[in-house]
Amino acid sequence: MALRARGHDVVLVPMYLPLFTEGEDMGAPHSPVFYGAVGVYLAQMFPWFRLLPKWFRSHLDSRRLLAWVAKRAGTTQAHGLEEMTLSVLNGENGGQREELDRLVSWLKHDEKPDLVHLSNALLLGLAGRIRREVGVPVVCTLQDEDSWIDSMEPVAARKAWALMTEKATDIAAFIPVSQYYNRVMQDRLKGVPASKFHVIPIGVSADSYGEAQWNPGQPVIGYLSRMSESLGLGALVDAFIQIRERGLVGAVTLKITGGKTPEDDKFLAGLRDKLAAKNLLDAVEFCPVFDRKTKREFLQSLTVLSVPMPHPEAFGMFMLEAMASGVPVVQPRMGASPEIIEATGGGVSYDPDDPAALVRELEALLLDEARWSRLSQAGRKAVSERFNVTKTADAMIGVYENIS
Repeated sequence: MALRARGHDVVLVPMYLPLFTEGEDMGAPHSPVFYGAVGVYLAQMFPWFRLLPKWFRSHLDSRRLLAWVAKRAGTTQAHGLEEMTLSVLNGENGGQREELDRLVSWLKHDEKPDLVHLSNALLLGLAGRIRREVGVPVVCTLQDEDSWIDSMEPVAARKAWALMTEKATDIAAFIPVSQYYNRVMQDRLKGVPASKFHVIPIGVSADSYGEAQWNPGQPVIGYLSRMSESLGLGALVDAFIQIRERGLVGAVTLKITGGKTPEDDKFLAGLRDKLAAKNLLDAVEFCPVFDRKTKREFLQSLTVLSVPMPHPEAFGMFMLEAMASGVPVVQPRMGASPEIIEATGGGVSYDPDDPAALVRELEALLLDEARWSRLSQAGRKAVSERFNVTKTADAMIGVYENIS
C-alpha cells in the first residue's frame, strides 16, 4: 500500500491459498492463485493425481474452495511436509513444474513486471525460471525460514539448506527483516556474497493506531499473536496467574487475540480449564475477531503487551503495533526482540532462562506509572520516525532501483 501511494504498480500474487491480511482478501482481483494448496498437495502425495484431466484439477484452484480450505487449515509445521518443501525448492525439477510453467507464462504474457519479489526463501525454486524467461531481477525477503526448515527431519533439512544456497545465485537481492536475521541467514547461506543482503525492517502505518492510556484501577496485559503453545501463550497465562495470586497489581486482567488454527483448540481448552480451576476465567478475555478495526481497539485497551515465545524470531511486527499504540512490550531477550527494544526504547527485555523474570518485569512495569509513560512515549515516537511503513517503502524502492 505504501509503494502504491508512491505511484508504483504493485500486484500481490497469491500462492497456495488466497492472500488474507487481518481477514481481508489482499490479492489482486485478476490474479489466479498459483500452486493451489489442494491440487499441489494431492499431486505430491498421490502421483497418479497428475494423470487426471486438467479441467478436473483446475476446479480445485477455485478461490471459493481455497478460501474454505484456508479457514480450516491447521498445518503450520513442516513435519510431514518435507517432500513438498524440497519439491517446491527444486523448481522446474520438482513435482510442481506444471504450476511453475503456468506462473511464468502469466508473468510473461499477462502481468509483465519489472521485477518479482518473493515473500520468503522457501520459494527460491521459482527464481531461476522467472529470471531467465521473464527477464527481470528477482528479490527475496528473509523471515523465519529457519524455524520451518529446522523442524524438518534432519536429512531433509540439510537438503533444503543446500538447495536454498544453490538457488540463491538467481536472486539479485535478499531482504532480511532484522540485523539478527541477517546474521542467521548469512551463516546458513554460506558462500552467498554479503553484498546481496540488505536489511530492511518491517514497518507499520503509525498513524492508523490509537493511543492507550494508563489505567491504575484495572491494568490489562495483552497477547497479540497466534493463540498457540508454540508462541508462549501458556507461559503468559502462567505468569498472569502468578501475578494475580501475588496480589501486588490488583485487578489486572488478560486479553488474548491473534487467531488460531484447529490444532490449537485442545491447547486453548486446557488453558481455560487451568484458569477456571484458579477462579480466573472471568479475568481473561479471548478475542476471536481479528481484523484491523478490532485490533486497533484491542491494542488501545492494553497497558502492556507480551508474547513470551520460547524461540527466536526474525522480527515481531506485533511489537511495533503495540508501541504505535503507546503500549510498552515485555519480551524475552532473544531473536530480534532486543534489537527492536533497543532501537525504540519502547519496552523491556528479560532473560528467558530465568523462570521468574517475566512475572517480575510485568509487575514492575504495571506498578510504575512514570516508567510506563516514558516507554509509551518513546515507543510511539520511534515507530513514527524509524519504523513507519513509509520508511520501509523508501528503502525497498532504493533496492529495487539499484538492481533494475
